[in-house]
Amino acid sequence: MTRLSRATLGLAAAGLLALAACTTTTTTTSDGNVVPTPPTGVADPVRRAQARLELATLYFGRGQHQTALDEIRQALAARPDMPEAIGLRALVLAAVGDAAGAEQSFQRAMQLAPNDAGIVHNHGWFLCTERRWAEAEAAFDRAIATPRYDGVARSWMAKGACQARAGRWADAERSLARSYELDPTSPVTAYNLAEVLLRRGELERARFYVARINAVPEQVNAQSLWLAARIERRLGNQSALQDFGRRLRERFPQSPETLQFERGRFDD
Repeated sequence: MTRLSRATLGLAAAGLLALAACTTTTTTTSDGNVVPTPPTGVADPVRRAQARLELATLYFGRGQHQTALDEIRQALAARPDMPEAIGLRALVLAAVGDAAGAEQSFQRAMQLAPNDAGIVHNHGWFLCTERRWAEAEAAFDRAIATPRYDGVARSWMAKGACQARAGRWADAERSLARSYELDPTSPVTAYNLAEVLLRRGELERARFYVARINAVPEQVNAQSLWLAARIERRLGNQSALQDFGRRLRERFPQSPETLQFERGRFDD
């Protein structure tokens, strides 16, 4: 798996539109984990479906895919035509490797909610992971063109990341730059743009974007420090290279990026 693909693995889940809010109780287990409590006594099918969908989303975020699917089934039992639940089922099925089931669910969700740009966006990322490049780009363009869609920057970013996966570096740079224009605060966009610029030999520009991430303590991670180290190595700046190596060892000693630094595997 490439560095770029690792950085964008979470895009599909991140692209999921916010679900309708509902109150969910929780239970704290003896080991300190907080576990959602399934709703009881909810008479309204719509509210019951929303409660189950919220639980499914939480479980999906934790990687508990089978439990998420169980909650989705209960949401759809209460409200069979709920596009958000069907769209989430598509994401979970994609995560467990059921591409055919995911595609079927995406198509059903879009049939029920043809103007839901969030579902279209998620379908675009699924298509990208399936290497269906042209279809993925068309899906992102469709989402971007949807009136009053508040995820335009996210879809430009996903489009650029997908173009990078396809090796279309110039197109990827344009898409990611557009995303950055719309939302300059996104560390995911800045990271992917810096990675693409490094691939294109635009080293000073790549340094600028990754520096924006590493300047914010809450955003710094092993990937951003490793990317900065690779850029400094290409620039021939040995002191900065060693500084980023030191930061990797101190903050993320067990990370794959630190191991790559220690082994000198800068071009893998």
